Formats: sequence, C-alpha cells, structure tokens
Amino acid sequence: MAGLSCALHLHKSGFPVRLFEASDDVGGRVRTDVVDGFLLDRGFQVYLDAYPETSELLDLKALELRAFEPGALVYKDGKLHRLMDIFRRPSSTLSSVLASVGSLLDKLRVGLMRRRILRRSLKEIATGSDQTTESYLRSLGFSEGMLDSFFRSFYGGIFLERELQTSSRMFEFTFKMFGLGSATLPAKGMGEIPRQIAAQLPGGVVELNKPARGVFRDGLELDDGTWVDASAVVVATNVTQAKALLPESQFVEPGWRSVTNIYFAAAESPVKEPIICLNGSGSGLVNNVCALTDAVPGYSPDGRALLSVSVLGVHEVDTLIEAVKQELSDWFGEAVFSWQHLRTDTIRQALPDQPPGQESPGYSEASGVYICGDHCLSASIEGAVVSGKRVASAVVNDILSSHV
Repeated sequence: MAGLSCALHLHKSGFPVRLFEASDDVGGRVRTDVVDGFLLDRGFQVYLDAYPETSELLDLKALELRAFEPGALVYKDGKLHRLMDIFRRPSSTLSSVLASVGSLLDKLRVGLMRRRILRRSLKEIATGSDQTTESYLRSLGFSEGMLDSFFRSFYGGIFLERELQTSSRMFEFTFKMFGLGSATLPAKGMGEIPRQIAAQLPGGVVELNKPARGVFRDGLELDDGTWVDASAVVVATNVTQAKALLPESQFVEPGWRSVTNIYFAAAESPVKEPIICLNGSGSGLVNNVCALTDAVPGYSPDGRALLSVSVLGVHEVDTLIEAVKQELSDWFGEAVFSWQHLRTDTIRQALPDQPPGQESPGYSEASGVYICGDHCLSASIEGAVVSGKRVASAVVNDILSSHV
C-alpha cells in the first residue's frame, strides 16, 4: 500500500515511475484470494471509511463498501452481550447499559472519552503525549472488568495484542476513525483497494513477480540480474524485507505481531447481523469472530455463511481447528461442529510493533535509498498510504533541489 501510494503521488507530480512487486499481485498484506468460490482476505481485515488520505485515492462508491454495526457482541458468562455505540445506535441504549461488560460508570467514561477524542484533530493526536494504551485507559478510570472484557478483545483484534502495550496515539487515532465512520468491507474483497490504486497508474508501470536482489542510490538489481537505472529508489516492503535489502542501514527493525486466522463455511450464520463478536471471558483461544457474509453476501458463492475466526499469535494448526470449534460451541451451540474448514492463515508478520514514544516523519533514508511503509508511521492502511505520500514528496523535493 505504501509503494502504490508513493508511485501514484509521484505520477501525479509528473515523474515517471516503475514499481517492481515481488509477488503475483499488488497490495502486500492487503490481499484477497478465491478459495472454492469464497473471497478470503489474508487475515481478518476491514477498511475504515473515515481514513482521510486513503479515501482521497479511492473511488469508495465503486468499491461498494458494506458497513459493520458500530458495536460488538461480547461473549462473557456463557452468553453474548450487546455493547453498541449508542450515539449512533440510540435504540441500543438500554441493552448496552444493562450488558454485564464493565460498569455503568465505565460506559459513561466511554462517552466522555469519545467526546474528547472526536474534538481533537489528527495532528493533535499525532503530536500529543504518548503512553501505552493500557496506562492511558487506566488514567481515565476504566475498571479492570472493562479492560478485560472489552478493550483487550476489541483492540486485541486491531493491535493483535491483548496486553494493550501499543501506543495510545494509535489507540486515539483508531478510536476517532471508528467514531467518525464505519468499519467496512468492499463487495469484492479487501484486495480491491490496492488494485484500484494500481489501476490509476499508466499501463506497464507495475511489474509483478519481479523481486529485487539489491537496492542502491542510483538503481536496483532484480533477482534475474537485470539492472534498472533510477533517479531515486524507494523501498516500500515490510520492515524485515527492507532491512534485508539494506543490511548496513541504521534503522531499528521493530518486532512483529502475529495472528492465526481461520475461515469456516456454515449452512447459516450464527450471528445473523454484520457485527463483530469478541471474547470477553478472559480465557480461551479465540479473540474475535465475524460472519463476513452478514456484511457482504458476495463473499460466499452459494449463500452459505463465511466465518472468520482470529486467534492471536502462532499456533499448531493441526490441533487448532477442533479446539476452536469446541470453544465456539459454547458461544453458538452444537451447529459449530458442522462448519467446514476452508483455510487457516498463519500470519507471522501481520503488524509491526507500535510502542509509545516513536517519532518519525513517516519515512526514512539509508545509504541514499528512501524507505516507507506502515512501520514508518502507524500500522494501518492509512499509515502506509500517508507514509508513501510523504516519501513521494521528499523524493520530488530532493530531485528538484538537485537540479537547481
């Protein structure tokens, strides 16, 4: 996503670009595969339609975005409790207040926090004080019960860690995006987002299945030995690959958050509405469950339900499927055992760590080569796109200044 953003902004600035993609399609981690007619995104992903920079690059109407409900069903004490954004779903006020997820005071604090964050600009959030999300929420007075039954599971699915050690700036940013818009899915899968950006580039700019062997200030060498001259080179890979291409660079490679995502097909949805289901029990393997076809029926080829189950971390796949079914039978009943397993994705490099206190202009340089990606700014689609835009601006300025 960062490379596509960079290429498109350079193209719009009048500079000729070439984009070499190592894999068989664009998008990096934002990909969709077709398996037995089902659309399977690579891990549970959503597009937040309030993203300002990414939405400027996209034709959102053409993506046919389908929104999830602003809230969640939280599994706790043997049942699913409804907890909604009552500012957007006022009819759910009573059920949300009565839900045994946190206290009434916790829910009032959510409202106060929402008001405060929505009033802050994105610039104020990005430059404000920073701490871990856990300490941030504790400073606002949230109870242990609210942290354990809601925030750890909901933001565990976003940050891919339940300890809430991610930067509070990232928490405020995502909270604001959820407050201003919706979590959505494109009608034809998340992979349509990078494909739509790539389609705005001239024909022949994007070259697939072209991994690079080495990158330098004045060009790059492809795996097949081809040398490509360049006025500037941008590495827009994930952070581990960037470090491998630039081993002498000084930037510190962050750690990775991992997730194991399981797809099932079922005769019918156990949820029957477009909403995420969270594990608020404090135990078990599953972090979150979503019936994707409740939001986008077209993810299924034949009317069956497509279910996505997220388990944080890396697990032994052979034993995981049955263990997950056994656990979810407490949520949804015996019908779970009839679900058909479609695919398991073990995504070891799902999100780079985002500890508090990181400061970055959104890109970096090493040996005269530019580096961009979500690891340079924030681990999100928006972070990748903004990083690509900023490095494109730096490239333009440097090229123009070199000709003065």
